[in-house]
Amino acid sequence: MLVHDNIAFWSACSLRKHLQDRRLSPVDVAEACLEQYERHNPAINAIVTLNERFMDDARALEQKQPKGLLYGLPVGLKDTTETRGLRTTFGSPAFKDNTPGRDALIVKRLRAEGALILGKTNTPTFAAGATTWNPVFGHTRNPWNTSLTCGGSTGGGAAALAAGMIALSDGTDLGGSLRIPAAYCGVVGLRPSPGLVPHYPTMNLWDTLSVAGGMGRTAEDVALYLRAVAGPAKQCVVRPPARRKDYVNEIWTGPRADMRLGWCRDPAGIGIDPVVLVPCLETLDHMGLEGYPAQEVSLDLSDARHAFGVLRGHHLLTTHFARRTEHRALGRHLSGNLREAERTTSLELAAAVRVRNKLREQFRTLFKRIHYLLTPTVAISPFPVEEPYPEHICGQPMRTYYDWLAPTSVFSLTGYPAVSVPCGLDGNQMPVGLQIIGTPGDEGGVLALAQWIQLLCLIEHPPPAMAGLSGGGYRLHPDPVG
Repeated sequence: MLVHDNIAFWSACSLRKHLQDRRLSPVDVAEACLEQYERHNPAINAIVTLNERFMDDARALEQKQPKGLLYGLPVGLKDTTETRGLRTTFGSPAFKDNTPGRDALIVKRLRAEGALILGKTNTPTFAAGATTWNPVFGHTRNPWNTSLTCGGSTGGGAAALAAGMIALSDGTDLGGSLRIPAAYCGVVGLRPSPGLVPHYPTMNLWDTLSVAGGMGRTAEDVALYLRAVAGPAKQCVVRPPARRKDYVNEIWTGPRADMRLGWCRDPAGIGIDPVVLVPCLETLDHMGLEGYPAQEVSLDLSDARHAFGVLRGHHLLTTHFARRTEHRALGRHLSGNLREAERTTSLELAAAVRVRNKLREQFRTLFKRIHYLLTPTVAISPFPVEEPYPEHICGQPMRTYYDWLAPTSVFSLTGYPAVSVPCGLDGNQMPVGLQIIGTPGDEGGVLALAQWIQLLCLIEHPPPAMAGLSGGGYRLHPDPVG
């Protein structure tokens, strides 16, 4: 049996290889992740409900043949994902004792592929926010610096990954809820094309603005997750093509020889802090030296910021229509969003839809010249965990609590897949994410480019809070020991 020194920080694909050939058992991996949970979760608060059957499930799985793409891999589920028999609160006091009697479709697929559910990861109330806090469980802190935010809304999942508590995380992304926490925690988060990952049950069947996706410590891990859960579902209105892809194999094709890259440093026009911009520019220099220079692209997506706000409000009002007056359940921010959405006129909604249409056509034209667009994922480095949002960026005031996430939210309007991949550390020794946008359906290509960038700009050490552990590092390939 393999001696597992710090296997909690191995990539999911490395763990999978060792689990499949039985050099590791599900119990080995479960014990390593549970040790991380017990050691670090009290300070980080990433997992808010532990699956008390986690070790029993691992022992039961150990008795079975290693079948399933995710056999024996510990997974964290966002606390908005219904999970049978496991408390799911949505971060709301009204649901603090809610234990669903059914699994969301994504959970069924994860279980079918042999995943082990460690527990539920923290989120703002009903996932409405880009930092992770709610009145039920409080703040989730960044494993790289526990005085700072981990981002949101899938902040608990990103923090748990960075802390070695889980190997993969599910999540959702409306305006950046997978990409922002991935950037802040030094992991990879993918917003896929609408409908590629089924999002059911939902109160908004026709929605294309909020999508389900996943996170991992490497782009290859996210490709594995996507291979396991993507594909059409009869319950869902917005559906991907019927053919399911092997995204993992696409990863290792590497960058295409004729790849043309575009770069836009401030697509939303809110300013980008130099501390974030410098590592991104250094990464572009490295890519250029490897034969893949990026051409500067001029984009003015400032109109998209207001359009996103209007369409986000419409999405939230549709989703929470039945409980729109339950202010205690919804929380201050979400209640305010719904009241604002109720005042939105048909003309304003129609104008926002027209901006979205125009943006889609603009991108159709742009992507005739390039294959992928690169931007900073976030505008600023992680800020103090107690701050609900940054009020200023580069001296420019933010109009709303969600205005600061414009570098990701404007791309949500396009329906194009987007991933955040760590590209280095800033001057504060915090991770920086580079955002890659590709054409609809090209998740494999987006992840292949992300994997190449991650290998080019490898973050070699776990977060400082994990520094006492031996072994260190995010292992992108199977460990040779054994």
